[in-house]
Amino acid sequence: MRCATALLLSAAALGLCGCLTEPENGSPKVQTTAEADRAGVKGVAESPLRDLNVLRTKIPEVLLQAMADPYERPAAGRCPDLLTRLAPLDEALGDDLDAPSQKEEGMMDKGKTTALTVASGAASDVIPFRGWIRKLSGAERHDRYVQAAITAGAVRRAYLKGLGEAKGCSPPATPSHVLAGAPIMDQSMKPKYPIH
Repeated sequence: MRCATALLLSAAALGLCGCLTEPENGSPKVQTTAEADRAGVKGVAESPLRDLNVLRTKIPEVLLQAMADPYERPAAGRCPDLLTRLAPLDEALGDDLDAPSQKEEGMMDKGKTTALTVASGAASDVIPFRGWIRKLSGAERHDRYVQAAITAGAVRRAYLKGLGEAKGCSPPATPSHVLAGAPIMDQSMKPKYPIH
């Protein structure tokens, strides 16, 4: 019992002095804890530290601004201004849904992702009562905050692209209306009955 109490107290103390981390590959894209845990061998090794809230995901300033007001109307709504506002959001969030797919994941990539997921799970299992530790250390609350920032950033990007479309801008200041990797639906593929 004393050992468990000491572990909980040390986890809480470590949680008070958390360090902010950025993605291993130097990308400005914000990562959730699950993505960071599968980011590579370093991500797997750092997984228990994220559970103890010693390492925390750094949230880019553009996402913090989006959380404050995702529907803030830009003063100058011209197309170049919208592009300037969209660029940092694309960096922080990664490609939008309508961006062309960069590459298709091969069998080796899928195997690597699966292996890293299993290794991350094993590394997280090192901490007994992991769920409680994440709650007590504040790691779970920070993960929810990161997810809220990502959601607000996605809403902000969609709002700005909608403004761009209303002004007649061309992509990337407006949606391209083609979902990345999805086949374009022709008349034969449309449902016969309306979906309600």
